[in-house]
Amino acid sequence: FLTFPGYEWSGNTAVGGDRNVFFRHEGRQIRRSSHALLPDRSDLDTDANTAAQLFTDLQDEDCVVYAHVGGRYADIRQAHDPRLETAMEIHSAWGSFEWLLTDGFELGHRSGVVCNSDGHKGRPGASYPGAASFGAYGGLTCFLAPDLTRDSLFECLRRRHHYGTTGNRLHLQVTAHFEHDSRLYPRDPRYFDAEFESVRHAIMGDIVQTDDTAVDIEIECIAAAPIERIEILNGAETVATLRGFDAADLGNRIRVVWQGAEYRGRGRKTTWQGSAHFDGCNIERIVPINQWNHERPTELQDGNRVTWDTITTGNFGGFDAWHDPAGEARLVVDSNHVAGSFALADIGLDEAVLDGGGLDRKIRIFRLPGRNDCNALRRSIRLDLKAVGDN
Repeated sequence: FLTFPGYEWSGNTAVGGDRNVFFRHEGRQIRRSSHALLPDRSDLDTDANTAAQLFTDLQDEDCVVYAHVGGRYADIRQAHDPRLETAMEIHSAWGSFEWLLTDGFELGHRSGVVCNSDGHKGRPGASYPGAASFGAYGGLTCFLAPDLTRDSLFECLRRRHHYGTTGNRLHLQVTAHFEHDSRLYPRDPRYFDAEFESVRHAIMGDIVQTDDTAVDIEIECIAAAPIERIEILNGAETVATLRGFDAADLGNRIRVVWQGAEYRGRGRKTTWQGSAHFDGCNIERIVPINQWNHERPTELQDGNRVTWDTITTGNFGGFDAWHDPAGEARLVVDSNHVAGSFALADIGLDEAVLDGGGLDRKIRIFRLPGRNDCNALRRSIRLDLKAVGDN
């Protein structure tokens, strides 16, 4: 068990937004965003009233910073120091925020990915939202470090050798293989005077300069539940999708998923109320997906209709339904945001999407094998590299 001294800098988005600050050593100065609600003003001069000022005040500190999304999301366009802010937090009990990472791509940021609890209930690693405004299970970060010490974890953070999950304990190993010798930099060479190491292989988080026009990406994923798919992205663009099954393996299971948020700030949660009517066939059973708020159920009604009253906050929920022989059956979806009708026979591997606007707010519908036993997937794929800019 290892702890870090640190704090959350809780400035409003207008002055830069939330940051988490972690120190390597005890006894360092807390830089508050303000002294609001604090009667003792004796250390008022230690405040950093903007995120930009916070980064200035931390220049000589042995620390790392996460961009954080809580009630006040981090504005990484307004303030970001690549020498200190090593990671973007893209999931917590507040929801999922992949936009925080992808916003950084167009700004040239080279950041790691973390996920945290922030559940306010004192249960890190088991952060259920309960009957509250939170709509997601708290996240976890896996640090690829040689030992459980502050020094090792700080070096891991500074090299971005880590990945985040939405709370599941998932083994994920991603390796890039180069045809020719390439240059690996332990720190971003744009901001650090860093010597490179000549390599033919690199792991997640590494910064590598290569003259190769393509790279072989090797992925190993071992999960505690069946793997639906692995999506490979270059920046924000999905360039490949890997599955442990194909169209010939599909069965009588339909997956309906709703997702997204209203907007980026506080109060972003989307309420989803609706039904899915399987017209012309019966449903044998359903299994809800990510039903974290149990006072908001997803239920089977009358043998062929599923109803829901749930929330998402950038994350997703939904259900799987196993149906009897369908014939000319149709799936009719009616919700408070989107609606649509589909011939059940036309629902296959590729998802049908009902776009609900907002922040990636949508319903997705696709077919799966009746039973998916793929809990581990290992693949290699060759990807072309863009000649200009980061890949």
